[in-house]
Amino acid sequence: MKNEDEIPDRDEGINGYQKIDRYNPELISNLSAHYHDVLKQIGENPEREGLLKTPERIAKAMLYLTHGYELDAKEILNSAMFKEEYSQMVIVKDIEVYSMCEHHMLPFFGKAHIAYIPNGYVVGLSKIPRIVDVFARRLQVQERLTNEIRDCIQETLQPIGVGVVIECRHLCMSMRGVQKQNSVTTTSAFTGEFLKEKTRTEFLNLISSRLS
Repeated sequence: MKNEDEIPDRDEGINGYQKIDRYNPELISNLSAHYHDVLKQIGENPEREGLLKTPERIAKAMLYLTHGYELDAKEILNSAMFKEEYSQMVIVKDIEVYSMCEHHMLPFFGKAHIAYIPNGYVVGLSKIPRIVDVFARRLQVQERLTNEIRDCIQETLQPIGVGVVIECRHLCMSMRGVQKQNSVTTTSAFTGEFLKEKTRTEFLNLISSRLS
C-alpha cells in the first residue's frame, strides 16, 4: 500500500485536526475502477453527485481495513522485549477488535483478552493490542484470528503459556442470513500452563471481573 509514489489524503476535522493517510495512487485508481463497476452492476448511478467519489473512498477504506498484510507481528513483539524475572500472569483485556469476515467481507467486532506467563522476558504492553490489529486488519475468521494471536505470542516470547479469548458480533449474522442481532461469538486458544484447568480458570475469572 505504501511506496515512494504515495499521495496524501487530507481530511480536515473539527478543532483543526488533520488526518493524513498515504496511498499508492495506482492501486487506488485500479480499485476505484472496480468499485465504480460494482455500483453500476447493483443498479446505482456512479455518476450522480453523492457517489462521484465513493469508489475512491471505498478503495482507501479497504486498503486501511486490510493493511495488516503488510505488517509483521513477530517483528513488533521483538522490538519491545525486555529481560525481566517476573513469572506471574500478565493480562491485557478489553482490547478492541475490528475485522472483516472473509466469507462475506462484512465487519465483525468486539474485544480480545490476552494473557501470558513470562519465561524470562516481558513485552511492552502496547505491543499486545498492536499484534491484535496486525491479524485483525486482514480478511479473517474469528477462529483463525484467535489462533494466530496465540501462536505469535508463543513463538516469539516463548512464555510458559498463553491464553486468548475473543468475543465478537458478526454483521454477516445480524444483517443477513439468520439475522440474529444479539448473538455473540466467543473463541479461545491456550498453550502451556493455560491448558491446566486451574490457570485457565484464574484467567477467565480475571477477565470477567471489573476493578472497583
